[in-house]
Amino acid sequence: MKRVLICVRALALGALVSRFSCPGAAEVLEFHVAPDGSDAWSGARPRPDASGENGPFATLARARDVARERRGVATSVRILVHAGRYFLAAPLELTAADSGLVIAAAGERRPVLVGGRLVTGWTREGDGKLWWAPAPGTRDREWDFRLLVVNGEVRPRARLPKESAFEHASKWDVPWMSTSGGGWKRKPTAEELSAMKYRAGDLGPWLDITNAEITVYHMWDESCVGIRSHDPAAQTLTFATPCGHPPGAFGVKKFVLWNTREGMHSPGRWYLDRSRERLVYWPRPGEDMARAEVIAPTVESLIRVSGKEGAPARAIALRGLSLTVTTTPLVAGGFGAGRFLGAIALSHAEGCRIEGVEVYNVAGQGIAGWNMEHLTIAGCETRDVGACGVRIGGAENLVLSNRVHRSGILYPSAIALSTSGARNTIAANDVDHAPYSGITASGNDHLIEDNRISRVMRELHDGAGIYITFCSNITVRGNVVRDIADTGGYGASAYYLDEQARNCLVERNLSLGVNWPVHMHMATNNMARGNVFLVDGDAKISLARTAGAIFERNILCATGDVIIRGPANGIAAMPSNIFYTAKGKLLWERLDQYASKGRQPLELRDGSVNADPKFRDIARGDLDLGLGSPARRLGIEPLPAALAHEAVARAMAAPAGH
Repeated sequence: MKRVLICVRALALGALVSRFSCPGAAEVLEFHVAPDGSDAWSGARPRPDASGENGPFATLARARDVARERRGVATSVRILVHAGRYFLAAPLELTAADSGLVIAAAGERRPVLVGGRLVTGWTREGDGKLWWAPAPGTRDREWDFRLLVVNGEVRPRARLPKESAFEHASKWDVPWMSTSGGGWKRKPTAEELSAMKYRAGDLGPWLDITNAEITVYHMWDESCVGIRSHDPAAQTLTFATPCGHPPGAFGVKKFVLWNTREGMHSPGRWYLDRSRERLVYWPRPGEDMARAEVIAPTVESLIRVSGKEGAPARAIALRGLSLTVTTTPLVAGGFGAGRFLGAIALSHAEGCRIEGVEVYNVAGQGIAGWNMEHLTIAGCETRDVGACGVRIGGAENLVLSNRVHRSGILYPSAIALSTSGARNTIAANDVDHAPYSGITASGNDHLIEDNRISRVMRELHDGAGIYITFCSNITVRGNVVRDIADTGGYGASAYYLDEQARNCLVERNLSLGVNWPVHMHMATNNMARGNVFLVDGDAKISLARTAGAIFERNILCATGDVIIRGPANGIAAMPSNIFYTAKGKLLWERLDQYASKGRQPLELRDGSVNADPKFRDIARGDLDLGLGSPARRLGIEPLPAALAHEAVARAMAAPAGH
């Protein structure tokens, strides 16, 4: 069955990519780049010839420059990059002058672009466990970083406390009026955004503010900032740059301290001692620092495609490359960690393609583009990314059949895959392990289809497997969201239609192991149709400050209570749904704004019923509807067999009573 699903998704890949394809080039100019090449050579051959002049270039920058000079009448230029590693001291900048350029792996093995430098000269600190190496330029932050890669893996920074977080003592009791309502009822002052009181015993005079950095948690984002001053007597920190929200906002009081010697509590951790211009590391068992490869980042991006308004970069393609190791500035990243650049960063470009590319072990975004048109990102992988895996804004863009996993390893507000603009397609992507939302969208007329999202919302609140907001006419179809625990706060859901979502359709999706399958907030005239929601425990559908929602031909099964909560006008109609609980109750909770006015038995109407849907064999992933299922007379169609089997078989056994 899995093979069938792969074939179906491969066919979808071909069909969708063809819609976004660019015309083929009539004439191609080709250059080669290799680790053992020379920028004094011609770049015309993959290996040097007997003349000693015709061989590959050593750098992509040289290949780009020569390609610009010699382009002539060629409508397309191809740079073939041979396997090996390329350490970039600066990003490769591509502009409208490089339109039509293809940069591709020369063979099956990926070339690796590295945005950092090797750290060498390791010395043991006396007879202790810690080792250090010179880090020149870090005292004045000419060189600064928050990510370190040792033997190919990201290593955690020194942190306090060892686990979980401290609880600070700052308060911010000003009401949040929603984003649509302008944010805070009273805007915070610069001082309120830049100061925090901590509790006695958590920090003290020992704190070295030259090195220390702090993450202040909010509700759906966080702020990682430096420290300008410390008053131990008043137990107050003043930050070097402001937080995105005042400490204590939304009632959240968590903070974590990074990059101090006191936080070196376990092997594998490191900190940057700026005062002495040293990088300090505690090796893991078996790591020999005479042989260990340590890479610290030096650049924020590795490849930048930058056009201008009215003069976009066009038809640039990146294929089969690996990109690793980037840094980020020490500022609050904002919602979705959106302030940071991508390892591949694009702006004002049209018809570009990123195919079969791998981005890993980077501090910022994986792939990020703004003001894009007809961009295709297909068959790529991002993993162990500090911020978002893929973040694209613009029109008519396609994000197809990518693997996006372990996003937000530095910035928990990061979204695995995010889009904004108009008429973008997010299809057949696998998204897993993220601290905040899996897929988010704003804007109009997007299609979010056939994606698989699991184990997201693991740290922050008020997000979802698929979250859409400030939008209209978005279709969310054929997706699977599974294994999302409610983390408290404002909650975590499978499908979330937030502020100003209008006329959107959530259709024929599946959610498993998500107690809050649907959440609509300040949303109008949206429809959920033909979905299946399977919940172990109580299930909740929330419609806070929502009007005109239609629930049609859905199946919601729970082992506990089924609770629908909202205002009196929250649901306009609920035709032909099955709400089933074997052991719980069906309840309606009326809301006035956000305040509960009590619960009562749910009044089923418009043909909806409380009945066992009689799935054929849910434990084996067979969600076909058995003989005698009430779904048949209600006109409810079973979900595609491949979708249901793949999701259920991996996610859960049969809930009791189903």
